[in-house]
Amino acid sequence: MFRERGIEIQTPAQIEVMRQAGLVVGETLELLREAVTPGVTTRQLDQRAEEHIRSRGATPNFLDYHGYPATICTSINDQVVHGIPSDKPLEEGDLISIDCGAIVEGWHGDSAITVAVGEVGPELVELMRVCEESLWRGMAAATLGGRVTDISHAIETYVRSQGDYGIVEDYVGHGIGSAMHLPPSVPNFGRPGKGPKLVEGLALAVEPMITMGTIETEILADDWTVVTADGSWSAHFEHSFTLTPAGTLVLTALDGGAARLGELGVPCVAS
Repeated sequence: MFRERGIEIQTPAQIEVMRQAGLVVGETLELLREAVTPGVTTRQLDQRAEEHIRSRGATPNFLDYHGYPATICTSINDQVVHGIPSDKPLEEGDLISIDCGAIVEGWHGDSAITVAVGEVGPELVELMRVCEESLWRGMAAATLGGRVTDISHAIETYVRSQGDYGIVEDYVGHGIGSAMHLPPSVPNFGRPGKGPKLVEGLALAVEPMITMGTIETEILADDWTVVTADGSWSAHFEHSFTLTPAGTLVLTALDGGAARLGELGVPCVAS
């Protein structure tokens, strides 16, 4: 690994450890997806996440991060990101975004999903679909020798093509490696061809957050939970990924991204 303007470039061996961290995160999120039902509390989800992460020999990277008090972030309905788990039960018709991270041998994984609690309306199903698809479109636009905002532009272009959604600008993706948040920032909007070059060994966490209304956000009194200023509901999806000469590797996807990237015609290195 070397550093250039604060950007980390990992060796293949370090990427392999990041893949192990990413698999722990991916497994944890799948367990939580299945556990999301009306009546379950987000604190119970948090406990389940910590137990699984530690059972795999990994460490939660959100817990105590700048004082954050939990293993996962659980953001409900109009909460965009950084919601703190509590004893309040989830209700039928809610949306919950779950952000999760883990550390293996000093290397980080970070991913997020949004899940419907029971049955939700078709407009919310579509909100989640558009957000998740924009994530995959963003990663599919990344190529060796390209630029970071190629990802940003692909995300924005897809979301704009699907309806009148707000693309949150205050919270963006980031580099990832020996720390959870590293340069460069990865916006979810913007012109292509800008920002740092995409090179082998650079790992990025891409995380579009879109709303049914405004892009404006506020932070609640707990100093963590971010909500939409107009109360509109939101969705958040995230994966960590890297590029190799043989193709893209989605570090936090259980199949390495093979299925979804394959649909988009992008070579994938599954491992």
